[in-house]
Amino acid sequence: MSNKIISDVLLEVADAIESGNFGKKIRVGLTTLGSEHGPENLINGARLADKGMFEIVLIGKGAEGFTSYEVETEDEMYKKMEELLDAGEIDACVTMHYNFPIGVSTVGRVVTPARAKEMFIATTTGTSATDRVEAMVRNAIYGISTAKACGIERPSVGILNLDGARQVEKVLLSIKDQGYDFDFAESMRADGGSVMRGNDLLIGVPDVMVTDTLTGNLLMKVFSSFNTGGDFEAQGFGYGPGIGEDYDRRVLILSRASGSPVVANALRYAYDIVKGQVNVMAREEYKKALKCGLDKELADLKSKKAPKTESEEVAAPPKEVVTEGIAGVDILDLEDAVKALWKDGIYAESGMGCTGPIVMVSPEKLDKAIESLKKNDFVK
Repeated sequence: MSNKIISDVLLEVADAIESGNFGKKIRVGLTTLGSEHGPENLINGARLADKGMFEIVLIGKGAEGFTSYEVETEDEMYKKMEELLDAGEIDACVTMHYNFPIGVSTVGRVVTPARAKEMFIATTTGTSATDRVEAMVRNAIYGISTAKACGIERPSVGILNLDGARQVEKVLLSIKDQGYDFDFAESMRADGGSVMRGNDLLIGVPDVMVTDTLTGNLLMKVFSSFNTGGDFEAQGFGYGPGIGEDYDRRVLILSRASGSPVVANALRYAYDIVKGQVNVMAREEYKKALKCGLDKELADLKSKKAPKTESEEVAAPPKEVVTEGIAGVDILDLEDAVKALWKDGIYAESGMGCTGPIVMVSPEKLDKAIESLKKNDFVK
């Protein structure tokens, strides 16, 4: 046996002892064409991340010290990336642009400014479903799967206070009641609840913040570049891996404005989700959710949104002074909730409180109104 072979074997053993990983070393690809800051910005990120825990493979422009596949164009680069992923030559790849199929979207990872706490944002690019509420429900499962793959055994889940948040909450509460095991986060605001406000974003109250993808994309940009003026993303782990119910390519997304520190973190993020087998985790989480009625809940959502053959006209009861607000009705259901109360003989108006949409009723009708809204499935 040559001295070179002996030396290589000893180095591999030393790396395994240091990292605790005695199996095949994880290989993470990085595409190096397309950044607004040039290839060197990406290669510098690879150098920052290269601490011996995993191997980094460059695709596009290469560099000394790395296994490199050099190509001239971005089209060639993406083709080579997919070839290497599908052949198992690399276990994941970090890139700046990728077209995911419908049903797959990415889970971002940020460091929140108020407490320097890591938080997963589900999701940040791609489309989990064409319906907004269904997409956010699926995003919650994607976020839980990714957090678990990264070592958080029981991630807490919060729902950002957006249109559809209350409907998402109802679906998640239903499958939770039927046995899907996860924890809701509690807002730090005095009135609590699992629907999160801006303060909760800054502090990082939940491990997983559920949002729609466009809002998540915006949040990623703000969290990563709020202190640099916006043209250089300096913080966080990037837009994360594409997750789906049955999706195996482990592709993680960066912005073309991502700087070297984010590139380095994205590569480490890729290592985490490979080691944690995120695609296997996502399948398992989906199976659990389906056993607890996820399909039925999503089907019910679609049936409620199906066009009605007739639009029932409901006249308002005599006007009353309304000073009591009932929270928890989703803004998409607000007018229907008011009409349901009218139908039950309760005068009501729609309004907007500091925590979201509210139904306004008189103090004397408050208890009856809450019962009516529960009966009609507008609040829990």
